[in-house]
Amino acid sequence: MESTVTGAAAGRTMAHQRLREAITGSELAPGQRLIEADLVGMFGVPRNAVRLALDALVAEGLVERIPNRGARVRRVSTEEAVAITECRMALEGLIAAKAAQHATDAEIADLQAQVEQMRVAVEAGELVRYSTLIQELHQVIRRAARQPTAATLIERLQAQIIRHQFRLSLRPGRPQVSLAGLTALVAAISARDPEAAEAAIRAHLRGVIAALNETTVPGEGSRA
Repeated sequence: MESTVTGAAAGRTMAHQRLREAITGSELAPGQRLIEADLVGMFGVPRNAVRLALDALVAEGLVERIPNRGARVRRVSTEEAVAITECRMALEGLIAAKAAQHATDAEIADLQAQVEQMRVAVEAGELVRYSTLIQELHQVIRRAARQPTAATLIERLQAQIIRHQFRLSLRPGRPQVSLAGLTALVAAISARDPEAAEAAIRAHLRGVIAALNETTVPGEGSRA
């Protein structure tokens, strides 16, 4: 009995992780229908595991259920992406300040090395890699902050707008602007200055909001 329960839990976890990765990694597009039978075949797990995974992703804001039409990948409009980023600003400010207070010397060295890799990627025009490095930088900062509650909330919010962030990273001139902001953030954390760190991330995210407001994404605002 215990092995059956354990196996079911493992199936739910695997289905949730795989489906989440497919959505945030753009393997599944906004608005794409999520047919349970197809997902069962894709992941090799029982239908109940797929249903529970979909329920979890609905709670995370990545999936929506449409009456009489089933589940689909949730579209996030530019306006909603701006609202989410505004919410992130408060949480990211807390994380940045905490990281400045609690980061170890090793973590600061990691952040500085990460920024250098980001600089090299931007200069080489490797914008997809640059986008990936940004996510990794934020992960190091969240670990350094020792504030898991805020980190979890940020990760849930960020997952909903990852497509918007990726598009921004490909806009001409945008990587250079974001690199400058994130370099200032790491410098403040390295100086162990919580107020400067919070100010730096808020300034960076204000720039993100301004860039989002200049962006029109066809179809992303549709709710049909």
